[in-house]
Amino acid sequence: MVIYSVIMAGGGGTRFWPLSRQELPKQMHNITGNDIMINETIDRIKNIVPYENTYIVTADRQKELLKSVINPQISVQNILAEPMPRNTAPCILYAAMKIYKEHGDGIMFVLPADHYISNVPEFNRILRKAAGVAEVTDKLITIGIKPTFPSTGYGYIQYNMQNELVYRLETLPAGDEADGNTSTLHELSGVYEVEQFIEKPDRESAKSYIESGNFLWNSGMFIWKVSVIMDNFKRYLPRIYDEMESYLKAKDEKDEMEALEKAYSRIKGISIDYGILERSNDVYVIPGDFGWNDIGSWDALGAIFPPDENGNIIKADFIEIDTKNSIIYGQGKQLIATVGLKDMIVVNTDDALLICPKTRAQEVKDIVDKLKKNGRNDLL
Repeated sequence: MVIYSVIMAGGGGTRFWPLSRQELPKQMHNITGNDIMINETIDRIKNIVPYENTYIVTADRQKELLKSVINPQISVQNILAEPMPRNTAPCILYAAMKIYKEHGDGIMFVLPADHYISNVPEFNRILRKAAGVAEVTDKLITIGIKPTFPSTGYGYIQYNMQNELVYRLETLPAGDEADGNTSTLHELSGVYEVEQFIEKPDRESAKSYIESGNFLWNSGMFIWKVSVIMDNFKRYLPRIYDEMESYLKAKDEKDEMEALEKAYSRIKGISIDYGILERSNDVYVIPGDFGWNDIGSWDALGAIFPPDENGNIIKADFIEIDTKNSIIYGQGKQLIATVGLKDMIVVNTDDALLICPKTRAQEVKDIVDKLKKNGRNDLL
């Protein structure tokens, strides 16, 4: 079965303010020093999903900019613009219907555009396993990350360690780089039934999850058949499906855009987790350990860059006295100087300066909310 990827690239990255803005969100920045984040996302799966099978879903206001920075091997016809933000469920249904109209059924990878992964071969191995399970079982598959500390910034997945799926396939989808013998049987073990999804917990709850051993971080990555996720929309989110069906039935691009505008104006935003995954009994998770980080907030830069001898991560013109375990990020030529700083974040852009403790990095999104309330659209 053919594999397609859907890269979700419409978010604003509010916890990465002031670098991430509505018109130039985090996924369009070069954080690692290699390429912008969305291109890194596309390239890390190029051995499984060819460029022509890669679709990007973004906000309408970001579409033109995205066209100018995206990997040139991605067709502009594969960039899907949402008329307005409606969370992840409508975004995923839009892409599923687009793929179904153009190609029929297939395996669909759903991946956020702004994650960092250090062990790409292991990540690809997990994706191939997930694709194989999705193809033979019609299950909804997600990838959970083995937690390394009691994070309060991630959602969690509790899974049943006693209920494990085991399947044997003659070949893995998209081939197997480790074994060119197509007659080899591959055992797809290590796939577990999901018991529940849990929103971002407090610290004590997060500690108990780590100690229990059957909780994973929710990566927000999903694998399923196009037809299967569409059937799940019909079952669990019928109002959204009914509104979007006019797009599926539209005969030309003009009718498609009119149907899309009309549907989005009528549907309410809802996440795929809350709308479908938390309600379905057919969700399975594959634990993964491949150097994952969602780079969701400034304190996550330690996953990419090694600290200096004082524990500082520095990406700026910087001078310090007695500064330790801090993150210093600056744009332009302005010098950043600190004295006696410990466990802090300092981010300086052309029009804004952020200073906060590392322990409160998740609260940066609240600054964005306050700017909205104060009408400071120039800083959004």
